[in-house]
Amino acid sequence: MTGAHSGPGGEPTALTEEADIESLLGTLEDPDCRAIIEATTSEALSASELSDRCELPLSTTYRKVDQLTDVGVLEERVRLSRSGQHTSEYTLQIDSIQLSVDSESGIVLKISEEQPLQSDNSLVAGAD
Repeated sequence: MTGAHSGPGGEPTALTEEADIESLLGTLEDPDCRAIIEATTSEALSASELSDRCELPLSTTYRKVDQLTDVGVLEERVRLSRSGQHTSEYTLQIDSIQLSVDSESGIVLKISEEQPLQSDNSLVAGAD
């Protein structure tokens, strides 16, 4: 899974593939990842800012941010700087996750996407 996004009309994305479910749940089980999720609920933050707020080594922060980005919980953006030294910042992409079990589909995770936070100096990474 490379990023979960809401379906048409803001409908939650349903994950039914076992590997996707395990990847997301494994990430959410990690206390460092949960700390990063909590830190990004109200604003987009750089890895350095996340490292400071979550009291994590910078190398661990980058590893956890990569995991969270890979499963679609965070999105990487570019924070523009007047000095020309732009940096990546990370913003929370989910509003809620719902786990359900049904006889036809088995285990299903539904992810609702949050409207992304964006500062005046942010751009989506890779955007023109």
